[in-house]
Amino acid sequence: MTLPNTYADGNCPLARTLEVVGERWTLLIVRDAFYGVRRFGDFATQLGIPRAVLTSRLKSLVQEGVLSRESDGAAGVEYRLTDKGVALWPAVHALMNWGEAFYSPNGVKRLLRHDLDGGLLDPDGRCRECGSAVPVPEIRSEPGPGHRPAGGAGDPVSDAINTPRRLLEPIAPAPTRD
Repeated sequence: MTLPNTYADGNCPLARTLEVVGERWTLLIVRDAFYGVRRFGDFATQLGIPRAVLTSRLKSLVQEGVLSRESDGAAGVEYRLTDKGVALWPAVHALMNWGEAFYSPNGVKRLLRHDLDGGLLDPDGRCRECGSAVPVPEIRSEPGPGHRPAGGAGDPVSDAINTPRRLLEPIAPAPTRD
């Protein structure tokens, strides 16, 4: 359910932003797109989201220009962050930092590093090693000291996300069985 758009003065960019990304699951879809998830089935597997809800959220994100929907020939359809979607990174990063600060008593669950020199990112997205503001494609994500792997055999999407890798790097589709 979206927020009503009958604001007193019609000038609230936060309310408009929440209309686009404020529904339950939406930012988790965007987060996973940063982690390289691109296929409908991989989003469904990783998030445990009802398929009808995922369909609705993906359609909305495509309509808003946050994701693009691209046919990859025989491989199927992929959803990719657009420039508008990548521009959400500072907000996603800030929310992740807030969650780490207040809800990760065993330590940071995910480390973000500058892939070029290995320096950790500070809360503002600057490399602590070289001091540069790190663009999203140069950020490497890896499990941190507070990361607790799920019990049992992991699925290929979770395994890929929990392997050190650059943001936006696509997760390879699972091999097909003949």
